[in-house]
Amino acid sequence: MQMNDSQHIPASREQVWAALNDPAVLKQCIPGCQSLDVTAPNEMTATVVFKVGPVKATFSGKVTLSDLDPPNSYRISGEGSGGVAGFAKGGAVVRLESESTDVTVLHYEVDAQIGGKLAQLGARLIDSTAKKLAGEFFASFATVVGGPATSSVEVGAREKGWLKRLTGAG
Repeated sequence: MQMNDSQHIPASREQVWAALNDPAVLKQCIPGCQSLDVTAPNEMTATVVFKVGPVKATFSGKVTLSDLDPPNSYRISGEGSGGVAGFAKGGAVVRLESESTDVTVLHYEVDAQIGGKLAQLGARLIDSTAKKLAGEFFASFATVVGGPATSSVEVGAREKGWLKRLTGAG
C-alpha cells in the first residue's frame, strides 16, 4: 500500500517538528493509541487498537526515526504485530515546508505492507481505512499543534529538550 499526501498545519515549521517528535502529542493524535514510549533516542514502542472492517486488533510495535534533518525531514520506519489479525510493516518520509511564518505544509509518502487476516480483507477496504486514520490523525494533530498560544508555548518548551535527545546534541 502506498499513500502520498500533504497537510497544512497552522503552526511554524519548528512547532510542527517539535510536535512530530513529542511522544505525548503523538499519543494524543494517533487514533486508538494506548501507549507510546521512547525506548532509545530515535526509537519508540507503541500499542494501538484499531478496526479494519470486521477485524479489530491490538498492534504492538517498534518505530525508528532515521535520516534526521531538523526541522525539515526524517524517515520513520516501523513494524508491528496484531497476533492472529496479522502484521504491518513499512515506513514514511516526512518533509516540512514553510508556507508562511505560521503555516507549515507537511508532506508524507508512505509505503506499507500487511499480512495475515488483514491482508485478506482487500486493498480497497485497507486503503480507505488507512486514509480515514490518516485524516483523523492530521485533524487532531493540527488542532493540538495549532491550538491556543499556550499549546504553542508548551510545544516550543518541549522542543529544546526533545530535539537535543533526538539529534544526540547536548
